[in-house]
Amino acid sequence: MSDPEMSSLESPAGEPGSEPAGYRQFTVPEDLAGARVDAGLSKMMDISRSQAAVLIAEGNVSSNAKRVGKSLKLTAGTVLDVVVPDRRDPLEIVEEVVDGLKILLDDDEFVVIDKPVGVAAHPSPGWVGPTVVGGLAGLGYRISTSGAPERAGIVHRLDVGTSGVMVVAKTENAYTVLKRAFKERTVDKVYHAVVQGLPDPLAGTIDAPIGRHPGHDWRFAVIEDGRDSVTHYEVLEAFGKASLVEVHLETGRTHQIRVHFSALRHPCAGDLTYGADPRLAATLGLTRQWLHARSLSFDHPRTGERVTVTSEYPQDLKYALEVLESGQA
Repeated sequence: MSDPEMSSLESPAGEPGSEPAGYRQFTVPEDLAGARVDAGLSKMMDISRSQAAVLIAEGNVSSNAKRVGKSLKLTAGTVLDVVVPDRRDPLEIVEEVVDGLKILLDDDEFVVIDKPVGVAAHPSPGWVGPTVVGGLAGLGYRISTSGAPERAGIVHRLDVGTSGVMVVAKTENAYTVLKRAFKERTVDKVYHAVVQGLPDPLAGTIDAPIGRHPGHDWRFAVIEDGRDSVTHYEVLEAFGKASLVEVHLETGRTHQIRVHFSALRHPCAGDLTYGADPRLAATLGLTRQWLHARSLSFDHPRTGERVTVTSEYPQDLKYALEVLESGQA
């Protein structure tokens, strides 16, 4: 899908050095009211809940100059001040075996992975969790392509909170060809999402420009002067309170599927950032949006043959579907 939104965690606009390095301020939106601070912070910063808990435990999260505990219930309008300590070079590639990262197809030109939730595509300022680049290095892959070293082989990205299929180039030829393919939109990206309610019509196209939310720089929204964004969808199964939909992306904007369905008032289940019902999320056992990159189809960068790779749903998404299918939601 689109590039993951990862908070820059740089000093806010103003005089250089006026705030500590890694300082960020968030105002709690109404859709996160009542959530625990660790859960809400993970949504606002687009990091895992455990990473948010570490920041809180280390005393790096405060409100009204007082440190907060992770079990604090958030109130709309509350201002949270967050400082992320500089533990390492933010662009350093940390070689590690990433739990849940699977190899779906290993080719001489590229590798297709199953990206687990909570993993970013590559290192970046403000991100302190695992990355695809580091995970592949931990598995023994030595990828060297043009571009920034910390982004070696990366030709597209998935949101941190989105799981599923992702292709990484292993050669310079694959890097060039695949980047062009994504730019020219010859790659078929198929996602499955569980959205609240039942979209009407049952199949259609959402053509609405997306840009940064005017009130929250960590969110995106449908705005008049945003970038062209086109999403095609079809309902696969309706469960009453939610529906399983298949989505084909014509463009690949940050948070595109999440923003478009939120604009239709059918947000992805579990996506509290974009207006999902927290009660339904709890019933389904979701701590992130129900959104999965189901399959990826592209021309082989050397032979030209069409390659299609599919990913199964991870356990948390399977469980949510089982609850919906049982009628217990």
